[in-house]
Amino acid sequence: MTPTGDSLGRDAWRRLSQNRAAMLSLALLGVITVACFLGPLLTPWDLADVDWNAFGAAPTLEGWHLLGTDANGRDLLTRTLYGGQISLSVALVATFVSLVIGVLYGAISGYVGGRLDNLMMRFVDIMYSLPFMFLVILLMVVFGRNIFLIYAAIGAVEWLDMARIVRGQTLALKQREFIEAAHALGVKDGKIITRHLIPNAIGPVIVYVTLTVPKVILLESFLSFLGLGVQEPLTSWGVLISEGTESMQTEPWMLLVPSAFLAVTLFCLNFLGDGLRDALDPRTR
Repeated sequence: MTPTGDSLGRDAWRRLSQNRAAMLSLALLGVITVACFLGPLLTPWDLADVDWNAFGAAPTLEGWHLLGTDANGRDLLTRTLYGGQISLSVALVATFVSLVIGVLYGAISGYVGGRLDNLMMRFVDIMYSLPFMFLVILLMVVFGRNIFLIYAAIGAVEWLDMARIVRGQTLALKQREFIEAAHALGVKDGKIITRHLIPNAIGPVIVYVTLTVPKVILLESFLSFLGLGVQEPLTSWGVLISEGTESMQTEPWMLLVPSAFLAVTLFCLNFLGDGLRDALDPRTR
């Protein structure tokens, strides 16, 4: 009977499953995601519902305010779960946009080299010189304020770092023997980029993705704080934390609850990123 080797996916999952910290982080992220998207269906309060008998109330079973209420009498647990939907969706979509653009842009630039590489990197330098807030405000003025525009605005600038990282990896990898062998076999440039260069640069990419997700969450929070992001009646973890800082001495739960959700999510993403790097990087297998 001819033995068969494991596929890349099966081998990566086997290695990832042996990392206890990564698997625990994956489980916690799954619990937080399910809670944020399904939890509001189980709570007796809606996002904008006001309890006229509980303004700034501490956590209590009365009225099912398990995590208290804010200064306007709205249930903090419900608002935190709804805020998680916005924060997680913005982070994942914007990170995916930056990942696709940055990886392809950087791989093509590093692989082709020469004048095209210089031209593409000078464009990146120009984009770096433009203030992030100026771009966001310009997009808001031209296209109007929309939650989907936040995805595009953040993803449109976060790909710059990704492109530089992938370009550096590509410049080192394209001199390797397996790339020369692919050239000798007549493999087309497009397949060399997508099937050889990008998979071998996946380690640093995965690590940077796990850093980009919390960075995007913080950027969204900053935009919302300035009035350019999420608007009422919607909310996000960043908005809730901003509101909590205003009354942290008298109503500390308003700051601690969304901060705890955000902190646990960021820690889990970092641990999961380290595990994925070890599992997917072909040089560590």
